[in-house]
Amino acid sequence: MDGSVVASLPDQGAEEVGAAVARLRRDQPAWEALGPTGRGEWVGRLRDWLFDNDERVAELLQRETGKPWQEAAVEVPLAIDLLEYYRRRAEGFLADSHPRPHGLLTASKKLTIAYRPYPVVGVICPFNFPVLGALVDAVPALLAGAAVAIKPSELTPLATRGIVRGWREDVRAPGVLECLTGAGATGAALVDEADFIQFTGSTRTGRKIARRAAERLIPYSLELGGKDAMIVLADADLERAANAAVWGGMFNSGQACTSVERVYVEEPAYDEFVALVAGRVRGLRQRADVMGFDADVGALCSEAQVAIVERHVSEALANGAQALVGGKRADAGAFFEPTVLVDVDHSMRCMREETFGPTLPVMKVQDVEEAIRLANDSSYGLSASVWTRDRARGEQIARRLEVGAVNVNDMYANVASFPIPQGGWKESGVGARLGGAHGIRKYCRPQAITATRLAPRSELLWYPYTARKGKLALRLTRLLFARDWGRRLGRRRR
Repeated sequence: MDGSVVASLPDQGAEEVGAAVARLRRDQPAWEALGPTGRGEWVGRLRDWLFDNDERVAELLQRETGKPWQEAAVEVPLAIDLLEYYRRRAEGFLADSHPRPHGLLTASKKLTIAYRPYPVVGVICPFNFPVLGALVDAVPALLAGAAVAIKPSELTPLATRGIVRGWREDVRAPGVLECLTGAGATGAALVDEADFIQFTGSTRTGRKIARRAAERLIPYSLELGGKDAMIVLADADLERAANAAVWGGMFNSGQACTSVERVYVEEPAYDEFVALVAGRVRGLRQRADVMGFDADVGALCSEAQVAIVERHVSEALANGAQALVGGKRADAGAFFEPTVLVDVDHSMRCMREETFGPTLPVMKVQDVEEAIRLANDSSYGLSASVWTRDRARGEQIARRLEVGAVNVNDMYANVASFPIPQGGWKESGVGARLGGAHGIRKYCRPQAITATRLAPRSELLWYPYTARKGKLALRLTRLLFARDWGRRLGRRRR
């Protein structure tokens, strides 16, 4: 919050990362052999540890991130919710499936799809949600049977490292979970060692990871930047929409991938909506908040992030925008005032580049068509929201937005809805997390097993080739797939 040093941790190099992954690879087969139920028992013990240590973890979170206590304290319960969702369903999600044979030639075969884990999954996390960001990916991977190496952000490693220590030293679970601390080189070394990479962070770093993973021919999933649009129609419940805009833009000081980063309001509702938003933002409390509920908006995570926010706002103001509330950094610490900008347009960085700060730029539009066009005028495509009293119309508009997720009359709801996928389009990512069974199967390699129920000494298509068998195969093909009886009976049309 004030730039002081909270703790010092090792910057682990390639040799240490390689040794850690080797340990994980050694212990992973026994972990896989436990099966979903056995692995779920250990994950359940982690759940109990999190309940017993929730305040200590939240305190670490607050110290290293500068979050208000409310936001620091909520990460563990949200992580437990996800942990329990996948723990209770892992056995069903990972059960073998048995597709029916598609035709006569394979009718005697038993078809099985088994889900076998990647041995070592590397999870590279951002600074904004150290606990939730780590466990939302690590827990499904562990339940899938993989061993997991988590590399938290060098800015916020303490809470994540504390949880991994709890797994190893207090829960005394199998050695299939590691925490690797360090800067970019540590993450790069993990990409060189793991069998699957899950990365959450900037688009620039995501591209580097994708290139290296492609060189190694390993799979990856990337959740990258966002510039999420909020569309407010004239018939919206403006009280609810304004409350959502303020929370969606200022939560975690705007440092969320799915933060509201730009708002488009139809002209008839614009003045009232802006007045409601400005009033609510003026009432927000921003201060250092130590284990209390005395602040709504906390600090940004680093001076570098403050500089980005300051640049976006100052450029907008220099080019004709107005700050109805805020507009500058605070006098001390890594704080930037909660800011409402109006008279903005798409020539400004605050409308085109990810700000990741407590800003809310609001733009007036003539109609919904202009709002959709501007919302889609972005290189990003993570999520968006639509606000209207006509839910059916809202869902129709949602289908026209070029993003991976859309909330209709809600904020952040998709992130907490585990049965649906959370993934970005365009430069916002590749692949998705969550999505019910997908969220755990993504860490598995599907293995196809074909077993014959009837085992004659020779099959129709095996050696030796004979005219009789060849003609029989052709007749069967015609009988099964030809469109009309003439062709089925072998009558050729001239």
